[in-house]
Amino acid sequence: MEGFWNEMERLFDNFGFRSGRRPFAGAPSFDLSLPRFERWGSVPAVDVSKTDKLYEISAELPGMAPADVQVKLSEGVLTISGEKKSEKERKDEDAYVSERRYGSFVRSFRLPDDIAADKIEANFANGILTIKVPRQAKAQPKEEVIPVKAA
Repeated sequence: MEGFWNEMERLFDNFGFRSGRRPFAGAPSFDLSLPRFERWGSVPAVDVSKTDKLYEISAELPGMAPADVQVKLSEGVLTISGEKKSEKERKDEDAYVSERRYGSFVRSFRLPDDIAADKIEANFANGILTIKVPRQAKAQPKEEVIPVKAA
């Protein structure tokens, strides 16, 4: 029963719910995991919007530098990828703390046919990557009459 209870407590802890009461749990362990809001997920949060003139994709990439991010368009698929490397070091009189976080991500979007691929712009400021994909008027299908020949 204690194993089941500990597993349930671990699941709730992973989702950010700290119960405060652990009647069947053993002695508390030293938890070195980062708080939930500081964990680096496998994909960044993204906002996508559309206007008459462009599509705009904004990705939250806190703590990253422009050199750590790559934006690529291939066969109608826009791919944002990057790698986060974070190291923190703190030295006190009687303690030394060193933390490292590494992680990579890839996020892809299939773009519609009405884009101007040669005019796409990507800007990075204050941890936000903004990609502007201009739209162009769709070419109207040309209608042709095909003559029918007697065989």
